[in-house]
Amino acid sequence: MVKWSELKRASDIVLAVWPHYRPLFERWFMQELIDKGELAPIWRERMVPGDNDTVFADHYPDREAAIAAANALNPTLLQALSARSLDPIVKRSLELKIDKALQAKQRLQDEEALMLAEALRRHADDERPDATALKLAPDSERYRQDLAEQLAEMPYLRLAKVGRSNNRWTHALLYLGPDGVWSKPYHAGEKAAQTAERAKIANGFDLSASTHWGKAKAKIRQILLPRANQLLQLASVQRMLAEALARGERVLVSNGIVFWYEPDGGIGWQVKETSSTRESEGATIWKEGTILSTNHGRLVVLPYIKENGEHVRGHTKNGPNDGSALPRHRDHYAEIPFSLYDGDLMIGLFGELPYE
Repeated sequence: MVKWSELKRASDIVLAVWPHYRPLFERWFMQELIDKGELAPIWRERMVPGDNDTVFADHYPDREAAIAAANALNPTLLQALSARSLDPIVKRSLELKIDKALQAKQRLQDEEALMLAEALRRHADDERPDATALKLAPDSERYRQDLAEQLAEMPYLRLAKVGRSNNRWTHALLYLGPDGVWSKPYHAGEKAAQTAERAKIANGFDLSASTHWGKAKAKIRQILLPRANQLLQLASVQRMLAEALARGERVLVSNGIVFWYEPDGGIGWQVKETSSTRESEGATIWKEGTILSTNHGRLVVLPYIKENGEHVRGHTKNGPNDGSALPRHRDHYAEIPFSLYDGDLMIGLFGELPYE
């Protein structure tokens, strides 16, 4: 057994931590961002010392406990960076890289949490199958109750990971065939378990879990936009936007959705999507930056900071298949500050929408 004192990693400089979910183990494992000197920092699984010089993976039973642990440790790690004797330019660049890495992790988790919540809502009124009525291959009979419990929560599933005992060797995947029969069990390794986890979102939007995940989520974003427009009809949202406008806020951003106030022509509040340029993908959002809108594009590129510290102003544009965005008259160019709202806001707002 490896001992903590024998690990070379014990002397590495940790810049930040953030948890990620590993479906095979059904637990949240902490990752740590490691300083690699002149190279870009890298994420790796976090190990911690135990009694008698032992080594353990840093893991948690649920997302709340894991994020609380990360939020408690990250300020200490940031203080340690501030105390280091580094060239100010190098130190600032490292701070931006840390901010970028943490933003990317959190934005991804918030987005997928919103998508899962919406998948569940879209099927809230679906009929739940009776456990005894499920059709299974003979070898899958022992998983009948496990599968039925999952379908009671997610009746839309076409792929399920079964055999929940927190023992990786017992996990298996079952596939729903076109004849309505669940397949024989297939051994579930880490990648297969991840695919089954994605099925909880993808299948809820009638998409395959094996579809390229980036393309699947792009499709889901398109599906979510009309739902986001319905938010403007909610009294609670109207009140929130009125209060924001009174504070001088005209652009509110959360989970890829943008509430945008258009003063000209009596348009008022409308919903847009966030987008990015190739340069800005995954970049650090410049929270104090502004958006210069020279057209009426439906996509908003948020201000971002390059790793060299250059601040890039945000702008509006149309998507690749939308045609040219209608230009604004120069007198109506709008340079607008924006506010970032916690990802839980959008998840909560979506929860207020009535079922169709």
